[in-house]
Amino acid sequence: MKKVRIGIVLGMALLFSFLFVGDHVSGYFGDMILNSKAEKRGMPPVVFPHWYHRAEFKCKVCHPAIFEMRSGANDIDMKKIIIDGQFCGKCHNGTISWKPIDCARCHSGVPGMKTGVLEGFPK
Repeated sequence: MKKVRIGIVLGMALLFSFLFVGDHVSGYFGDMILNSKAEKRGMPPVVFPHWYHRAEFKCKVCHPAIFEMRSGANDIDMKKIIIDGQFCGKCHNGTISWKPIDCARCHSGVPGMKTGVLEGFPK
């Protein structure tokens, strides 16, 4: 019986990881869509997994020191992230967290997504 319970717990953990920690093709509730520059520059929109970062860190880690909490207030681009170490690059620098060199990891949106907060779960 103990092995069955352990199996159920492990199975549920595996299912959770597939459902909620996978790629962000459509995004999850509370994620941010960043597309004010992406498509104009030939890239898919960015789907920022705000829900995941919020689960791991307190708001004050990023706000207001790194990001202003107002839509359109942060003029984010790849030069500022990779070369200047601003915005996402504060942590995603290869030391604190993975370096942003795999474009599709962040640029995972679909064409036409509007910049803003994803208000609901994808269908």
